[in-house]
Amino acid sequence: MNQRATSEPEAYQTERVGGVPSASGVPAAAGSGAPTAALASRGRARVALIGGGTVGAAVVSLLEGRPEFELVGVLVRDASRRRAFPHADELVTADAGVLADADVVVEVAGGTGRPADLALRHLARGLPLVTANKAALAERWDEFLPHAREGRVHFEAAVMAGTPSVGILAGCLRGSRPLALHAVLNGTCNVILAAMEQGGTYGSALAEAQRLGYAEADPTLDVEGLDAAHKLTVLGRLAFAPDLGWPAVRARTRGISGLTPDVMERELARGRHVRLVGSVVPEAGSWTATVRPVSLPHAHPLLTTGATNALLFAGDPIGQVVVRGPGAGGGATASGVVADLSAAVGGVPGPLPLREAAPVPIAGPAASEALEEP
Repeated sequence: MNQRATSEPEAYQTERVGGVPSASGVPAAAGSGAPTAALASRGRARVALIGGGTVGAAVVSLLEGRPEFELVGVLVRDASRRRAFPHADELVTADAGVLADADVVVEVAGGTGRPADLALRHLARGLPLVTANKAALAERWDEFLPHAREGRVHFEAAVMAGTPSVGILAGCLRGSRPLALHAVLNGTCNVILAAMEQGGTYGSALAEAQRLGYAEADPTLDVEGLDAAHKLTVLGRLAFAPDLGWPAVRARTRGISGLTPDVMERELARGRHVRLVGSVVPEAGSWTATVRPVSLPHAHPLLTTGATNALLFAGDPIGQVVVRGPGAGGGATASGVVADLSAAVGGVPGPLPLREAAPVPIAGPAASEALEEP
């Protein structure tokens, strides 16, 4: 599911941020150690939030009763709109100057525009950022990279919400040589495909998903695979190839809108199910990232329903590692955000980027063989 369904639009006022240079034009600060050490020693971190939609509201609620955090404001586009979270009248503002009062900024508005600009400006001050914005990380990674190398960018919630994926790929799984990764990363497509398995057309399944709130009025990012491709790009850079480019992933992305009931019926008759899967695999001597509909056998670990996401990592010597859990929704995403906040204020660096690509095996592992084109 795409976070932008419940996030704020991308145009924000910036009256009191003037004078803080853009991260795209200013080198990163020498390091994050001093600011984060100060946060850890003071015992109470000032937090500003960009985005007051479903995820932002859930973050505010989770921060209630967490004495180590002081929420100084929630930046939104339309401050006159009523918000259903505690102390909204005092916290909500359309003035981006509230970010200047923050030790840590949390960005959950999404998109590649103004929220990402403001996040980068905060990073340029040498301060940590927590972000759930997979689109900005995928498409504007070169601007975030200097700060990520200093450990100032925390982004667990950008992929699979609060279900661990980013941290394990940048942490314990780096002890193994990667062989392949396959993942189901979009719950909206799960909902639509499950309805099509019951005999519905793509159009009727999409309409029902929209009625139930699982799909946006404009579902393009989800159903055309772009949301999953953003997330796959983030994961691929962490475990396989640091220079994995968004245009290359975008060019190899195909969504579910072209699937027909006949395809679904044929796969069901074979005891298989169609899901949108993102994969990073070896191909012609390099790592290739692809998002497309895939036919999975019954009981395959990637076969999920609803908002449940799943990731299968194959490595040597560890073998296959599977992670499954909620991959969307306010509470699940806020859980990952608050975990990152705790790490940031405690002086724990964010996921460190790869310095060089992992060796490419001659062939993919057996884990890839069960995945078929429908």
